[in-house]
Amino acid sequence: MLASALVNLLDNAWKYTGATVAPTIRVHRGEVGGLRGFCVSDNGAGFDMAHAERLFMHFQRLDRQEEFPGIGIGLATVQRIVHRHGGAIAAHAVPGNSATFCIALPQVSLGSDQTPSA
Repeated sequence: MLASALVNLLDNAWKYTGATVAPTIRVHRGEVGGLRGFCVSDNGAGFDMAHAERLFMHFQRLDRQEEFPGIGIGLATVQRIVHRHGGAIAAHAVPGNSATFCIALPQVSLGSDQTPSA
């Protein structure tokens, strides 16, 4: 499920940098609410932070369908996956300039005879 969340964030970054002259998408480490995680940043269309809470609601879009294809469930799905794993998601953007989405999950402590699983 976490792979699906990452793919969705990368797909969004790709979609929203489509009209950018020199598109840049970056995956980097970050933090959300004191938890370590990763971020996906782009220099695409961005959005107004005043409406950021709508991003994570099903079928809520901040843009027109004609501008950017999609039905408005991608980020809601990402949030649901992250919350299911006990994590947090955050967004930051500047309209017409950039967007960053960060995901963080709680650390899992493994015993000496255990290995992480996907």
